Amino acid sequence: MGIEPIDMVVVNLYPFKQTVLKEGSTLEEIVENIDIGGPSMIRAAAKNYKSVAVLVEPGQYAPVLESMKANGGEVEDKLLAKLMAQAFTATANYDAMIAQQMNERFEDVMFPASWPQPVEKVCDLRYGENPNQKAAFYEMPFTKGVTVSKAEILHGKELSYNNILDLDKALDIVMDFERPTVTIMKHTNPCGLASEDTIAKAFRTAYDVDPLSAFGCVIALNRPCDVETAKMIHEYFVEAVICPDFEKEALEILETKKNIRLLRTNQPIGPAYRVRETKTKKVQGGLLVQSDEPDVIDPNNLKVVTKRAPTEEEIHSLLFAWKLAKHVTSNAVVYVRGEHAVGIGAGQMSRVDSAKIASFKANEPTKGCVMASDAFFPFRDAVDAAAEAGITAIIQPGGSIRDQESIDAANEHNIAMIYTGCRVFRHG
Repeated sequence: MGIEPIDMVVVNLYPFKQTVLKEGSTLEEIVENIDIGGPSMIRAAAKNYKSVAVLVEPGQYAPVLESMKANGGEVEDKLLAKLMAQAFTATANYDAMIAQQMNERFEDVMFPASWPQPVEKVCDLRYGENPNQKAAFYEMPFTKGVTVSKAEILHGKELSYNNILDLDKALDIVMDFERPTVTIMKHTNPCGLASEDTIAKAFRTAYDVDPLSAFGCVIALNRPCDVETAKMIHEYFVEAVICPDFEKEALEILETKKNIRLLRTNQPIGPAYRVRETKTKKVQGGLLVQSDEPDVIDPNNLKVVTKRAPTEEEIHSLLFAWKLAKHVTSNAVVYVRGEHAVGIGAGQMSRVDSAKIASFKANEPTKGCVMASDAFFPFRDAVDAAAEAGITAIIQPGGSIRDQESIDAANEHNIAMIYTGCRVFRHG
């Protein structure tokens, strides 16, 4: 029939993602922008990749043209194979975006039979957790709210794998607080946290919680970085700072440090701006998926289990401590005075060790502090350790078969203890 062989297929798919993200787009518009013919042509061409060059985005045009110029109008085999792989990746991600959107809109179960997860590459990283590992950073296309992937990098070296982990955790913590708050993050655990009347005071208090551990830290502020805060940060070795914005002079001060990474979210940071999303974690040969943590506990649902009830001042500090404990790797025990951390015990195999470490790490006297534990006490020993440190009140989930032993210990030491009925264990 005189049909010439097709040796190149170029397809730019309908803008499904852009339509979903467009403010006010209707379901009809979204469905209309699901490409049907495009993916079919791409897949057919990719299947016959030895004879057909398939292009799915404009960034491929220049390399293909260069190959054709160098090979008398032909595309070299190695590039054809690369284009094929990129084509199947493009259609897979496109279909995953559609599946995810339709699951969220119409599926009545939290965890469907398959878990399509569209992601788009942000950048390659210098290396992974260690220099002998390779790594890249990907973003989920429909993520809303304040995230590291959406933050604007204003200055400094490129982000590392570990930087991103710490920035994400630090941002997650300060999102929980309304007052000016600063967290000092080191190796995915906070080594300092404080809320004060100003962001500069919050930084000073937070950094002084554990200045030894803060060397080479990541810092998150839930207010713009002002000149006073920038001058203090400038005095230390800091890997990265993330906050809603930087005052002009504050940015100029920090930019004199060549390597410090400065990130601006361009969005407010606080509880009102948090977007809850499903959490995933890759394991060997599989993927774990879970719902996000619940919102902040209701103070009216707290259960006093000791003879002495906590004072209003203690309750205020206990709720602050609880917010901190849920961001510390288990077993987590934290000591708090007012609205700042005093001692943080993280990641131990036994809870009593975490209690002892929280006391050991404290940079000020722990007498009169309150204590939060992210999970119940299996034995009374952690309460005894708290009493030795001078703790006056404890908040914990409760639920151990030996709860009464811990209650008895608290009563012996005149410690007020309240149960939340909600565990915030963070397994790492």
